Amino acid sequence: MLKAILLDLDGTLLGNSMELFVPAYLEALGGFLAGHVPPRRLVTELLNATRLMAANDGTGPTNEELFASAFYPALGRERAQLEPVIRRFYAEEFPKLRSLTRPVPEAPRLVEWALGRGLQVAVATNPLFPRTAIEQRLEWAGAGLQRFPYALVTTYEAMHACKPHPAYYREIFSLLGRQPEECLMAGDDWGADILPSTGLGCRAWWVADPTAQPPAA
Repeated sequence: MLKAILLDLDGTLLGNSMELFVPAYLEALGGFLAGHVPPRRLVTELLNATRLMAANDGTGPTNEELFASAFYPALGRERAQLEPVIRRFYAEEFPKLRSLTRPVPEAPRLVEWALGRGLQVAVATNPLFPRTAIEQRLEWAGAGLQRFPYALVTTYEAMHACKPHPAYYREIFSLLGRQPEECLMAGDDWGADILPSTGLGCRAWWVADPTAQPPAA
């Protein structure tokens, strides 16, 4: 019996092309921290640290701690020095990126439907961003935390693996207290959302154009 639904964020609950969003995000972050770190160097080291998070296998530190262990030393800056500036970026500049996204009218209705049937609802977004960036994007989607009592939101502060690593999904099942067979993953990315979750026995719903075909294996 279905007990929980896992919902991807970007491209599922929120219309957001990461091919457009990520470059704009990096440019904005680099500009905001330019007084502390040259923008090109900041972006290079941020991407290097992000690749480390993407390879996290669930057996070590959180994604946040793994990121910090690489990012700040590579910049030659103390974490305590830059973190307050980065927090200000998310409070002051990150909200301006909302214009690159669009709400999906069906998204809040889907969450409401699932909760109304007693299902646990988890926001299963790739945990490469801090919690504030995910909470803001949920608000942009009309499905914020003040509106819906999610059972779980996967942030880089809490998680120990990323999509498409199976450890990411195993951690979700464990945190929800569910077996894979009791869950359904809904997402737009075949390789990150559908294949790894179904490979563990989870059901899945591919959010795609009706004429789309799964990529060839």
